[in-house]
Amino acid sequence: MVLSPRFEQAFVYASIVHSGQVRKGTDIPYLSHLLAVAGLVLEHGGDEDEAIAALLHDAVEDAGGKPRLTDIQQRFGDRVADIVLGCTDADTTPKPPWQARKEAYIAHLANASASAQLVSCCDKLHNCRTIVADLRNQGNDVWQKFAGKRDGSLWYYQSLLAEYQRLGVHPPLVEELRRTVETMLALAAE
Repeated sequence: MVLSPRFEQAFVYASIVHSGQVRKGTDIPYLSHLLAVAGLVLEHGGDEDEAIAALLHDAVEDAGGKPRLTDIQQRFGDRVADIVLGCTDADTTPKPPWQARKEAYIAHLANASASAQLVSCCDKLHNCRTIVADLRNQGNDVWQKFAGKRDGSLWYYQSLLAEYQRLGVHPPLVEELRRTVETMLALAAE
């Protein structure tokens, strides 16, 4: 597949929207996560709209709410906006309480499009990979930067994995997530 100028436009848009944002507890630009998720989407057979949505999957949640979704729809089309919305767990500030928000996100996956499920699973795989790397480098102190702390975060990723498996989301991707979650659980137990 050859990516069109729309992908480049989405990359520039994401870099502006997330300018100054960093990954939790680090000085790593947040854009690195968005690029990683887009890469995973493409590596797992995603199309250009899905890759663009991967670049923008946190824009509504972390950089503008409903007005941001409207802007994404106008710039990149209905399908991209629908995928982004399917990956969004809150579009209000302040966000709802963590546990209720995560439970609602897991429940909504059953009604999300296959494209939103793919992007969501790629997002969670990259997050898990990052947590695994941090656990190896920092130990269980890593959990302090997450609202769900250790137990809530482990519950969340195990629950997501179970839901992706139940829904039959892209099996090779879900298998990679399973292996990563198992590694995370083993490291968290040390």
